[in-house]
Amino acid sequence: MSQSNGREAGRAPGRERHRGAVTLRRQAIPTSTADQRLLDSRGRDDWKTRDAWRALRILSEFVEGFDTLADLPPAVSVFGSARSGPDSVECRMAQELGAALARAGYAVITGGGPGVMEAANRGASEAGGLSVGLGIELPFEQGINDWVDLAIDFRYFFARKTMFVKYAQAFVVLPGGFGTMDELFEALTLVQTGKVTRFPVVLMGTEYWRGLMDWLRDTMAAGGKIGPVDLDLICLTDDVNAAVRHIVEAEAALSAEQEAVRDEAVARTAADQRSAAAQHAVADQRKAGRTDPDEAGEG
Repeated sequence: MSQSNGREAGRAPGRERHRGAVTLRRQAIPTSTADQRLLDSRGRDDWKTRDAWRALRILSEFVEGFDTLADLPPAVSVFGSARSGPDSVECRMAQELGAALARAGYAVITGGGPGVMEAANRGASEAGGLSVGLGIELPFEQGINDWVDLAIDFRYFFARKTMFVKYAQAFVVLPGGFGTMDELFEALTLVQTGKVTRFPVVLMGTEYWRGLMDWLRDTMAAGGKIGPVDLDLICLTDDVNAAVRHIVEAEAALSAEQEAVRDEAVARTAADQRSAAAQHAVADQRKAGRTDPDEAGEG
């Protein structure tokens, strides 16, 4: 058998996984992910040595993410199913959304995969915007879609999720599964608890989300598990322009609030300085009065 035939028979290219400078193919690709190994409570015998090294690896993921994304323009994170077909309603909506966000001056951040994520990246890229993909190591390798301009592959979900929030001005959530729901409720929790402020969360696909919204209102809020005002944290729409307008208006409102806070701080500082100057002047007058030679002679 020739060398080429041997390669064709048993060494076909197949899957590929990248870890920084390291490329893994075929049998070299591990059967478990870094997240699985970190969270596996059964393998505790070597935790004193391996977990210490894992901590450094986790730190490196945060450093890589912060360093790579620090210069991003204002951005919006878009979530949705990797399983949606290109002709699905949500993918068409995601592509239109990506383009509208790009025209409004926002970069688009997705998980970098197929389906809704690819559609949003494509819309942003075709409209001339910056298209970002934050991939994740999974047992079933998906890879970064071709419409991503700037990509980072993460080992750990929690490092990746930090980047979705830290470098975005808003979340837009289209129909999706467990991962999409995870991102949605994490965002809502962060806003509700004040960890992030003025962070718009937009649900697109009213028919898909109607059952969830009904349950949040009629079961969760009605039972006092959340407040009625918490439902106002969500903007539900099918209109791409309405979604983008909601994000732009929230950003403008936050900018106005921040400007008002700065103006108030400046005014307070100026008032404090005037008060301090007045107190110094009074103190100087009193000191001058005590040392006046005429007054001293009369005494």
